[in-house]
Amino acid sequence: MAKLLDGRVKPRHLTCFIAAARLNSVVRAAELLNISQPAASKTLAELETILGAPLFERRHRGLVLTAKGELFLRYAEASITALRQGLDAVTGAGVWIDVKVGALPTSSARILPRALQIFTQSGISATVRVITGPNAYLLSLLRSGDVDLVIGRMAEPGEIAGLSFEHLYSEKIAFVVGPAHPLLSVPDFTLSMIGQYPVLMPPPGAVILPTVERLLASYGDFAMPHLVETVSDSFARGFLRLSEAVWIISEGVVAGDVHDGHLCLLPVDTGQTLGPVGLTTPANATLSSPALYLLDCIRAAVSEIAGVNRNA
Repeated sequence: MAKLLDGRVKPRHLTCFIAAARLNSVVRAAELLNISQPAASKTLAELETILGAPLFERRHRGLVLTAKGELFLRYAEASITALRQGLDAVTGAGVWIDVKVGALPTSSARILPRALQIFTQSGISATVRVITGPNAYLLSLLRSGDVDLVIGRMAEPGEIAGLSFEHLYSEKIAFVVGPAHPLLSVPDFTLSMIGQYPVLMPPPGAVILPTVERLLASYGDFAMPHLVETVSDSFARGFLRLSEAVWIISEGVVAGDVHDGHLCLLPVDTGQTLGPVGLTTPANATLSSPALYLLDCIRAAVSEIAGVNRNA
């Protein structure tokens, strides 16, 4: 306790630690916090020195929390949340946002836009903030009260302990390319052929990564020497326009692009990747009236889009 009272642990240490823990990466934490990667690394090193314990294991594909890191994360998140709430309560400086939504790419491409269209046409006067990012980051915001709900593919059961998940629909993983890609005209296509081209993969921490890795492993061991890890759908679309890359992504993210002919599906059997997409909320939270209405709008959008797909 004395180490915390001596003033050496600052809010910047805690925010940097939480970001790095939830994103499994110093680089992505630095980007999120708008600081340099060396500054983030230095901040984490300072915190480990103050606490006298390693908080992370540095591995090839990112950071992994140690047992003490897992323990400290719970207290760090609670401390930052309490500090923020206390400052807002005393100063009255907080900007009131009626609904704060965390959106994974699979929902932000088609479900959430239609839901917000329904919401805004209702005449309700409310401000909605949409926050995108990796699943672990959005769930950390949900636990801290910085978002009211998260819409997207269901995380692993251990990651949503204490949260409530409502299943809305299921979707598969897709392998997509530009409409002129050479693999579309190969008569005997096999998945190993994608190794000849740049492959866009979900990064560590992405909710679909374990599913993608299991699928690739089921097709045997083959080389993919030109991997690009990203959760940015805008970057991926731009990259596919300029290259012969293959993009591995949730089907819902690219459904509109495929329908419009801007992207095409490779003939890969991804039936085993079918997974639940839905709403994650705090188990015992009382949501505001606008947030509850937005939940109804999301359900309506899902039903509407499902009906269109059945009739297509």
